[in-house]
Amino acid sequence: MSNPKIIVAGIGPGSAGDITPAVLDAVRESDVIIGYKYYFQFIEPYVSSGTECVDTGMLKERERAADAFERAEQGKTVCVISSGDAGIYGMAPLIWEMKRERGSDIEIEVLPGISAFQKAASLLGAPIGHDMCIISLSDLMTPWEKIERRIKAAAVADFITAVYNPKSNGRYWQLYRLQEIFLQHRDPSTPVGFVRQAGRDDQSVTVTTLEEFDPEQADMFTVVIIGNSQSYIHEGRFITPRGYYRESSPEGARGIGQEIMIESFRTIEKELRHPDIPLGRKWALLHAIHTTADFDMENILRVDDGAVETLYAGFAEGRIKTVVTDVTMAASGIRKGALQRLGVEVKCYLSDPRTAEMAAEKGITRTQAGIRLAVEEHPDALFVFGNAPTALMELCSLIRHGKAAPAGIVAAPVGFVHVRESKHMVKPFRHIPKLIVEGRKGGSNLAATLVNAILCFNDAENLRPGRDV
Repeated sequence: MSNPKIIVAGIGPGSAGDITPAVLDAVRESDVIIGYKYYFQFIEPYVSSGTECVDTGMLKERERAADAFERAEQGKTVCVISSGDAGIYGMAPLIWEMKRERGSDIEIEVLPGISAFQKAASLLGAPIGHDMCIISLSDLMTPWEKIERRIKAAAVADFITAVYNPKSNGRYWQLYRLQEIFLQHRDPSTPVGFVRQAGRDDQSVTVTTLEEFDPEQADMFTVVIIGNSQSYIHEGRFITPRGYYRESSPEGARGIGQEIMIESFRTIEKELRHPDIPLGRKWALLHAIHTTADFDMENILRVDDGAVETLYAGFAEGRIKTVVTDVTMAASGIRKGALQRLGVEVKCYLSDPRTAEMAAEKGITRTQAGIRLAVEEHPDALFVFGNAPTALMELCSLIRHGKAAPAGIVAAPVGFVHVRESKHMVKPFRHIPKLIVEGRKGGSNLAATLVNAILCFNDAENLRPGRDV
């Protein structure tokens, strides 16, 4: 290299196999190599005899840059080394700034290197397959207030986030604060991976979740990567899909529908006037508001104490095997994936030929006749009403006469005639778990979503709805 110049080279994370051929050539052919003294161990085998090596301590970046210009101005080819990539928290920006400051005509060449977050990602699996950002928690040159705004922006925007400089002896609390902020905007089960000394002899690789991540396990030699809402863990590896396989995504990955539903539930929860209510009632309420966009549900959705929890346990333990609906529309809104997972059957007798026959013979409505048939065959089912108050009233009569013992009741008929009365009629059965939409409001879609809330109650604690969407 005959022309004087400064080459700013990224030497990678620390393993010989991760140094690019271009960087190795620069190291071999430079007259002078300047860098932080810790990094020389990684390039020592490639330095030519007679090459001058200038190593300095931490926080001496400006001194290294000035020294590089002085030596280049003497006609030498100078290689300034940075770990990882020289342009990512490395020396390249400082060298260019100093060139402008000095008004220097020295040629600058930047050679990219494999960054620490790229090396860490390859060891974790494939965590950075979609939009991402990198945030350094070092506040030596950036005020913490600005760093925190960036953390919040990344968390809200669903970026995969790589974290540099997570901890030091003097900075012990910042990573805890980052975790706190992310937990306000991300599912606690979001994958988190962290790699210490990536590519070096004492390398360690860990995959965990946002909730289980322990900041005490990180230090200045650690890179932390936080997934987005699509990320998942498979066979101990951390994966973020690009979307090619969305239609057949593995267990744990989320589709677009579920992503939207999760974000909607978080929005609804923030707008509740009284969010501090029992989890079962809140879970049903969130489903009801999500389906209707009606925050009046806070006033009119009545959920018996422990009703959602009790009914879910009945399904999960196999004690409740059947859901009976008053109309087919309510049946069609209950998620098939949840029913299959729990081994539950949905029955609606409205189209059963026996129903029309009984209705004509007894002079009752078809929905009433359907409930009578249902009670004969499934007296202990969960009974769900989204349309017909007369059907709900029929069930109440059968309960009073000892002909039915429902596992639970979802009472959400809609309309203007007998609707309120039918809901009042069911309230005295205090031994039966009930979800009731008071007043005139209701509907088959609302009844179905309340059943869905029961069937997926095990997702409530992590506020993770819609796995069957």
